[in-house]
Amino acid sequence: MGHDLVPRRQRKNAKAMHHVMTEAELKLWNELRAHRLLGLGLRRQVPIGPYIVDFACSSHHLIVEVDGSQHARAEQAEHDLARSTYLQASGWTILRFWNDDVLRDIDNVCHHIVISAG
Repeated sequence: MGHDLVPRRQRKNAKAMHHVMTEAELKLWNELRAHRLLGLGLRRQVPIGPYIVDFACSSHHLIVEVDGSQHARAEQAEHDLARSTYLQASGWTILRFWNDDVLRDIDNVCHHIVISAG
């Protein structure tokens, strides 16, 4: 995931996305940042291939996505499937949580992340 492997435009887009996090993403980030979750080194808005993922832990090849209701729509679900297929083929494990799950049960979300990083 070195900078030389990610196009400059995509890095710029990822950096801009740092400033427009949803309430759920921000709540989860406050649990994950600075290795707070059992020392896991997660970063936010990480470019991987042609995509920008919400959170990624390179050492465990783990991606955490926080999805809003738009991901329930058929066209978005189709895009998410293609995206997941690409990322999984690249060796990543993907965890998806709904915004409501993060906002209402952050402890359970963090528990699932820790188990998956196992």
